[in-house]
Amino acid sequence: MLRVRPIHFTSRLDEWERLLTALGLVKTVDEPTWREFDAASGRLALHFVEQGADQDGTTYFGVEVGDLQEFARRTKEAGAATGTEAGGTNAELIEADHGASCRITAADGFSFLADAATRAADGSWGGSPEADPGIAVVGVWFAEDAVGAAQTLRNIGAQPRPVTGTGTATGEPDTVESEAFTAKNGGILMVGAGAGTGSAGLGFEYTGDLGALCERLNESGHEAAVIEEAAVPTLHVANPDANGVSARPPLWISAAPAEG
Repeated sequence: MLRVRPIHFTSRLDEWERLLTALGLVKTVDEPTWREFDAASGRLALHFVEQGADQDGTTYFGVEVGDLQEFARRTKEAGAATGTEAGGTNAELIEADHGASCRITAADGFSFLADAATRAADGSWGGSPEADPGIAVVGVWFAEDAVGAAQTLRNIGAQPRPVTGTGTATGEPDTVESEAFTAKNGGILMVGAGAGTGSAGLGFEYTGDLGALCERLNESGHEAAVIEEAAVPTLHVANPDANGVSARPPLWISAAPAEG
C-alpha cells in the first residue's frame, strides 16, 4: 500500500481549506493544528505554524503506507539491490513526534517520512468517494541528483509513467531530468532536477476540463487562470500563503497526460 500525502506548513489554515474545498478535496481530519484532505487520488495534510516561522509556506515530501515494518523491509531490500551509486535507499523505523513512522533516506541524504495510513470513509485505501473524481495530489521532490531520486521512488514501490515533454520514465537514466510516478493507492510523485540538497513542492493534477475548473475557482473567489506552458495547459491559482508579507508563487494544477 502506497499513497501520496505531503504535509504543507502554513499560518493560513482557513484560507487553504477554502481553496482545497473549491478544488474538490474533502476534509477528513480537523484538529486545531492539523487538517487532512482527501482527493480522489492522494491526500494532503496541513500543519499550522505561526506566521513568519521558517516553515510557514513550505511543503514536506511524504507518503503513507499500510504496514510500516513490511514497507521498511521491502524498501531496504530494493535499496541494497540497486546499490548506493545507483540510488541506494535506506528505510529506518522511528518514533516521530506524531507516532511510529519510517524515515526514508536517499543516497544524496534527502529524507522523508512514510507514515501509517488510515482508510478512507468507505473502508478502502483509496481517496474520498465524495471528492471531485478528477483531482489528484502531486508531491514534488526537487533533487540535485534527479536520477538517484527517481530510483529511490522506484525503491519505495512507486510506478514510473511518462512525463509530457520530457521523454518517458523508461528513457536512458543519464538523460532523465524529471520523472513522474503513480502511487498504487493514490496520488502522483514527481522528481525534477534542481540545485541544493533537496526540497519539496506541492501541486495537483486534473483529468477533467481545466477551463471549467478555472471558472469554478474564480466563482469561489480564487484568482485563477489557465496558462500554456510548452504546449501543456496548466491552471495557476493564487497561493493562500501569499498575504503581502512574503510573495509566494502560484499553485499549479496540470492537465493529466493523455493515455496511450
